[in-house]
Amino acid sequence: MDMRATAPRAPAYLARSRPAGRGRLNLLLLSDVYFPRVNGVSTSIRAGIEWLLREGHAVTLVAPDYGSTSGQARFDAEFGPALDVLRLPAQPLFFDPEDRLIETAPMRTALARLAIRHWDAVHVHTPFRAHQLGVRLRRRTGTPVVETYHTYFEQYAAHYLPWLPAPLLRAAARAASRHLCNAIDHMVVPTREMDAVLRRYGVRTPTTLLASGIEPGFEGGDGAAFRARHGIAPDRPVIATISRLAIEKNIGFLLEVAARLVRERPELLFVVAGEGPAATALQMQATRLGLRDNVRFFGNFDRVTLRDCYRAADAFVFASPTETQGLVLIEAMALGVPVVSTAVMGTATVLRDAQGALVAPEDVEGFARCVLQVLGDETLRARLAAAGPADAQRWRSDALMPPLLALYRHLAGGTVASN
Repeated sequence: MDMRATAPRAPAYLARSRPAGRGRLNLLLLSDVYFPRVNGVSTSIRAGIEWLLREGHAVTLVAPDYGSTSGQARFDAEFGPALDVLRLPAQPLFFDPEDRLIETAPMRTALARLAIRHWDAVHVHTPFRAHQLGVRLRRRTGTPVVETYHTYFEQYAAHYLPWLPAPLLRAAARAASRHLCNAIDHMVVPTREMDAVLRRYGVRTPTTLLASGIEPGFEGGDGAAFRARHGIAPDRPVIATISRLAIEKNIGFLLEVAARLVRERPELLFVVAGEGPAATALQMQATRLGLRDNVRFFGNFDRVTLRDCYRAADAFVFASPTETQGLVLIEAMALGVPVVSTAVMGTATVLRDAQGALVAPEDVEGFARCVLQVLGDETLRARLAAAGPADAQRWRSDALMPPLLALYRHLAGGTVASN
């Protein structure tokens, strides 16, 4: 079987239509999140920027200002003068202080500045102030706007506004998504599962199925060094997850799995890397489950240390039911780390036909059995590790970005049709 067949592809019209050409494009990327805020959206934006700059295109990124003490200057300077970064003043969200909401007045000022420049296409990555800015630019200048649907908001809303009725919140999220998607020229959706959800919402905007990619250089990592730095014995069985610490990521379920595993493998260590609003609650849950000596919570890692963390694990575990894709699964497979994960929404697409992963059921006992199988079978572990990098090849940015570039060109030429 051609393993590439399961990766989302751009619609056929892109391949049939006129050649994309090699002219330099001037592209504007708008997002309500970017590094130093660590999440999948930031990671996918960065990978796309890296590819576009390497291909010689001009890229401007508009993102929130996280403050001078956040370390954002390092990320802004990462690509040197090739990347033009405009940071807008923003305030923390009361229910999620890691994130920022761009202030209204600076957004209006930015709109005036951006509207006098020529853009071949505008790419919006988030549905808040960045979306508003993109839509207003479209109205004022006629510049085509494409937006990626990164987040399954219907499944998030009840977690962040628990004092409101969940059915009402889900209905509001569906209505908001429909309105937002129908306000722009083209949608990029990472998986068929998410595209089907949007169609059920009543979204009429033309859609391209195209996943976010990981950077081609995502390889290496030194698991032994990570273990040594953190006092983890070389022969200790380790499972790891790398995720934003939020309710919707289902890490509480993984803690229950760890408690079940410890009954048979009392020496097990569960490494949890990431930050988020549920961090304190998850630490308290680990204590209640008697996992004080079996769980280590780390914060966010830089991209180099992150590789080491992945490679330190005998298995990477994941159980989020709300992913539109699941980049961490791809990263784990790229580094040759065996994956045990549920397959729901976007993760179902990533794991379909993947040879470097075991798909686990969505119950504690069944998931634990899969992990024990990997931990207890060295031959299986080696087979999964060897197969993972080939699985991840389908999701590299250098394979996925050319169709997106073709989409930009066709949007700029006014020739894009629905797939």
